[in-house]
Amino acid sequence: MTTFMDARSRGGKQVVWMDKLEDYSDTFYRKTKTILPHVARLCLVSTFLEDGIRMFYQWNEQRAYMDATWNCGYFLSTLFVVLNLFGQIIPCIMILLRRHVGIACGILCGIVLMQTVAYQILWDVQFLMRNLALAGGLLLLLAESRAEQGKTFLTAGLPSVGDEKRASNWLQLVGRILLVAMFVTLLHFDLSPLNLIQTVVGSVLITLITIGYKTKLSAFILVLWLAFWNVYLNAFWTIPANRPMRDFLKYDFFQTTSVIGGLLLIVAVGGGKISIDNKKKDW
Repeated sequence: MTTFMDARSRGGKQVVWMDKLEDYSDTFYRKTKTILPHVARLCLVSTFLEDGIRMFYQWNEQRAYMDATWNCGYFLSTLFVVLNLFGQIIPCIMILLRRHVGIACGILCGIVLMQTVAYQILWDVQFLMRNLALAGGLLLLLAESRAEQGKTFLTAGLPSVGDEKRASNWLQLVGRILLVAMFVTLLHFDLSPLNLIQTVVGSVLITLITIGYKTKLSAFILVLWLAFWNVYLNAFWTIPANRPMRDFLKYDFFQTTSVIGGLLLIVAVGGGKISIDNKKKDW
């Protein structure tokens, strides 16, 4: 009997602890809700902005690489660089200005698909999963944009379309699932204590986000977790500019930053209707 009561007491303390964490995350969201979506969008498109700018500074190198890889000639290799440059910079500006977000997300998804084929990422599981995660972040961005449009319709006194709401909810679900792809690439399956802690903690959080349980809290904790390790492991600014390792670390840094942006969107909009959190409201 005593053991049972002790177990109930420990369980109650854990619930109180979780409730306090949720209160802290809710307080953070209330104080930052006016700027959080903007920061989330900036983080999410950061990898596209960096890649577009890199196309400008490495114009000749990128064109020569595509020509050597595909033997496509000067015109097509130059066209590829032009599409990557303007096809990333312009949609990113549209997203940050919240203008035609759906079209901008579609263009960026097209760029992701084009790069997957052009750079032969399709056969590299790690890079493929990172591109899938980028696509997941864009879907979350599209869902957030549609949710905002729904609020605008309601404010204007217009009826909100049910199909639009359902589409937004499914976009959120698929976006959450695709974000898992990025996190899997960050895991190190070995028995060292540090990597074991990262794997266990991160896996628990990403699972909670995927199924939509304590979604905002889990996403908030994972943002802090990833931000710390991103700065610690991918500090490209400490590497001299002439060393190849700098480019690798910069790529990893901005890819992870984009996923952090996707997680911040989850903090801002929650898990949506297709989540355990929403189902709990009906219980």
